Amino acid sequence: MAIVAKQMSVEKVPVAGACPECGAHALKRYEALSAGGWYQVTKCQDCLASIERKPWKRLGYVDRSHVDVLLASYKAGRK
Repeated sequence: MAIVAKQMSVEKVPVAGACPECGAHALKRYEALSAGGWYQVTKCQDCLASIERKPWKRLGYVDRSHVDVLLASYKAGRK
């Protein structure tokens, strides 16, 4: 049985202000996954400078219903 992942996209919310690195008024806030886990970041969309980064949900977009579906799928495959 093949598991196919859905394509994920994230909404980038505009943030008022100018980038301290390049001066562009192109700041956006969104969720990003890094080696340290999920973070809510504010980045300049022109030069990609990181303006703010704070920890987000531990499992990101995964909620309890996703975990239940995965467990049920796993258990069904083991029978």
